[in-house]
Formats: sequence, C-alpha cells, structure tokens
Amino acid sequence: MSAARRERVLVVNAGSSSLKLSVVGADGSASDTYQIDDWDGSPGAPALRAYLGRLAGSARPPEAIGHRVVHGGTLYTTAALIDDQVRAGIAGLTSLAPLHQPRALAGIDAATAAFGSLPQVACFDTAFHATLPPEASTYPLPRDWRHRFGLRKFGFHGLSHGYAARRAAELLNVRQVQQFRVVTCHLGAGSSLAAVHGGRSVETTMGFTPVDGLVMATRPGSIDPGMILWLAGEHRLRLADLADGIEHRSGLAALAGPEGGRGDMRQVLAAAGRGDPDAGLAVAVHLHRLVASAAAMAAAMNGIDALVFTGGIGEHAPVVRSRACAGLAFLGVAVDEQRNLAVSGGRLGGTSRGSGGSSPLGSTADADISKADARVRTLVVSAREDLEIAMSVRGVLARQSRT
Repeated sequence: MSAARRERVLVVNAGSSSLKLSVVGADGSASDTYQIDDWDGSPGAPALRAYLGRLAGSARPPEAIGHRVVHGGTLYTTAALIDDQVRAGIAGLTSLAPLHQPRALAGIDAATAAFGSLPQVACFDTAFHATLPPEASTYPLPRDWRHRFGLRKFGFHGLSHGYAARRAAELLNVRQVQQFRVVTCHLGAGSSLAAVHGGRSVETTMGFTPVDGLVMATRPGSIDPGMILWLAGEHRLRLADLADGIEHRSGLAALAGPEGGRGDMRQVLAAAGRGDPDAGLAVAVHLHRLVASAAAMAAAMNGIDALVFTGGIGEHAPVVRSRACAGLAFLGVAVDEQRNLAVSGGRLGGTSRGSGGSSPLGSTADADISKADARVRTLVVSAREDLEIAMSVRGVLARQSRT
C-alpha cells in the first residue's frame, strides 16, 4: 500500500458513553469530525451507521481506520493490525476494562460493516506505559498472585500522554529529546499524570485499573485498600455496592454534593466561586492530589523540564492550572497569569452529554503559559489522540508493506 493510500485515516475513539470520529489527513488536519453523545454501544446505532455510510460513499473515503482501545494488557504493547485473532484478544481483555472493551469492539464491527476489508488498526491506551521500569510497574503482592492474574501497573491515557509529551518537545524546540523530562497532566472526567523521560513513560498515576491515582469526576483515585476490605467485611457493604460507589459515586461528585453536577468541574468551580463549602473542599482535594502526584512524577525522573496540561480540565480551567502551578513553585514552575487566563478555550470538559445527538469537536490552541524566567516551562496542549492514532496506523501499515 503506497503512502498516498494512507493519507486519510478515519479515527474511531470509543468512550464508555460517547463516540468521537474524525478523518485525519497526512498534514494532521481533522475533517468530518463527529461526536455521538450517550452512544448505546451498538455497532448498528442509527447515527453511527449514517455517518459511516456517508463517509464510505463520499468522493474521498478514508484509506485506513484506527481505533482507540483502552486495554491491551500484556498482549499488545504496540498498535496492531486487526484480524480475527487480534479482535479475539481485545475481547479477552474485557474483564480488565468492562466499560470500554465492548465499545471498542462495536466500533470495529461498525467500521467493518461500512468499509469491508479496509485495513483497521487497534491503538492501545496502555501501550505507551509498557516502558515502565520494573520498580514502577511491579506491585508488592504475593508472587503467585502476580503471575496467576497478571497483576501489574498498566497505566492509561497513553495516547494522550504520548502526544502531549512529543508536542511539548516540538513547541520548546528540544534538541536533546533523550534528556527531556516532562510531566504530562491529562485532566478530564478521567485523569492521570505521566512522567515521560526521553519520550518514554517511566511512571504514571493510574495502575491496574483506571480507578487509581488522581481524584476524578466520579472515581476516588488512590485510596487505602484496607478501608475497602473493612467496608466489605461483616456485611457492611455488598461487593456490587462497593464497585458502584467507587466507579460512579465517588470523586468530585461525592465531595461537591448536589452543587457539583455529577463531578463536572465546570459546575464544581462555579459552586466553589459562590462560596459553597462542599464544592470548595472538592476543588481543594482535587488540587492537593494533583500537586502531590505531579511532584512524585518529577521525582521519578530526578527533575522536570516541562509541565503540560491537556484534556478537558487541563485545557479549559485556568484556575486549576494556576493553583496547581503555585503548589509546584518549589520545582521551578511559574506561570504568567495573563497568558494562563488567555488560554481558556471558552469551554471546560468538552461537549455535554445527554443530547443523544452529534456535535463538532473543539480544540484549544497550544500555548506556553510560563513566566519568562521560569526554570520549568508550562504548556497547554490540545488533546489530539486522533493524531497519535493516525500516526500509529500509518506506522503499522508501513511496516506491513515492507514485509
């Protein structure tokens, strides 16, 4: 397959409740962008079928398809050309990401129905963190548990972290990339940090599951496992109630209460600004964990050259950036508040869900918001998982053409 045949890549980004689609050109431009809110996870959903059918019948249909797949486990540490075996492998990892793997498979099946034998590539969110050193990825649990169940830190949001780190190096014109140390902050409904040294992930906040690490919209982040055992003991809480509470009723939603809009940071910040004490505490807890974790990421690299904010909150919440950076001043982080306030994007958290319809995807202009004399550069980078996926697709197909 020639390079020209891979210029237009359809990117399918299936989330736990929404679906984002776009066609990415060789120059990085995104066209035919489309988002389905409250997607039911069906490959035959009318909105999805109509979009793919229109694209397949257009004058310039895509030449390849890339899918974001949340979990690759230890099976897939790089992007993979999808065949029956790879599809079965993705399905076999459903227990590790029960909300996401079936959605990715539905996206694959919908694309197959619309485009037939067009090459499709799976791009795994966990793959970027496959480079974690043993001391970062190994849990101090019984050896037989680790080997029997494959217990290790996987990390997530790898497509976003990988793009943000590479984009930061480009923006700062870094010439010695192997020495470049960047902490990438993917902040949204789901949030994680990564320590990226020389383009490789060496530490991250999420672990075996996406529950670990930072305080998120409805997930608590890191909590004492002994507390979970205590809650599960003596019939205090049923396992199903524990799972539901940790996944759907914790985090900002739990702290901010009814004023927090189910953990939507826009509403939490607005309520905190009105003086609501619960919302104020939610913001404080979120920032406390964010600052402490960012410092830990820097420690994993023996220092930091750049701090990058991306994702819905990272791109659109200047107050979160400002307060987080103030807490990291001891590392040499300092932002110019005028620059920081100028990068708000007019939107926080992305397109609202609940309409059941479609909406265009937005982006924020990349910017350096550092003070002129800051030792550590602080950047805001638009989340472009679509670019990362398209690049991986072209790489996989280029290797296939040489074999």
